[in-house]
Amino acid sequence: MTKNFTKWVLKFFVPLGRWCRFTWESLEWAVRPPFRFNNFFKQLEFIGVQSIPIIMLTGLFTGMVFALQTGKTFSLFRMQNLVGSTVGLALTREIGPVFTALMVTARVCSAMAAEIGTMRVSEQIDALQTMAVDPLQYLVVPRVLGCILMLPLLTIIFNFVGIVGAYAVGTTLLDIPAGPFLHHLYWYVDPEDINGGLIKSAFFGFFIAMISCYKGFLTKGGAEGVGRATTGAVVASSVTVLITDYFLTTWILEYYSSHNF
Repeated sequence: MTKNFTKWVLKFFVPLGRWCRFTWESLEWAVRPPFRFNNFFKQLEFIGVQSIPIIMLTGLFTGMVFALQTGKTFSLFRMQNLVGSTVGLALTREIGPVFTALMVTARVCSAMAAEIGTMRVSEQIDALQTMAVDPLQYLVVPRVLGCILMLPLLTIIFNFVGIVGAYAVGTTLLDIPAGPFLHHLYWYVDPEDINGGLIKSAFFGFFIAMISCYKGFLTKGGAEGVGRATTGAVVASSVTVLITDYFLTTWILEYYSSHNF
């Protein structure tokens, strides 16, 4: 019994310790020259600009569905005018950051793990080290910084398009007057609701990039190994987003309440 428990503990904490060391070394390289600006801007374009269409599409239909569901429910209590504020609070606080992170995970995380994993099995990473180029600084740092910067911006787009979709459904299908819809949205959605969601997005971007790069660096076993690394990166990143969302929500609520924002 004790032996099995020890094996379970080692099986969980040894990989976690290796990931923490990988993360720490990557962060150290983030502040050391030379800075790879070309790689950084390429990642901004790949992570941010190329993700905008899928973010706008999912944001629009998420807002429309959420407005339809809340509108039908609130109509039982004659509270349809609160649809705007409810959708706004839900999108800015929770749905926007989490859905954006999951969409980026599905699109970007798998690509990162596959690209770095392919470089690992084809010995391109070893070639970088031979040329005195640190692979953490060259491959990991631009991706991590790109995700941290672009996730909040994509979340803003998701929230805006989602609210537009909710407004369209509320004013056309649910017959909610435009004035009360916008009035409640304006008065109930505060800046700290938006800021809290953006803080979450930055943390989500950090974890998504670090997990996918780490999985790529551990790849072995040829094409089959690249497939396993890609799948593992997506699963681990998605679960991490959902778990850290709870702790970040708790921390943000306590932080804002204690500072009376």
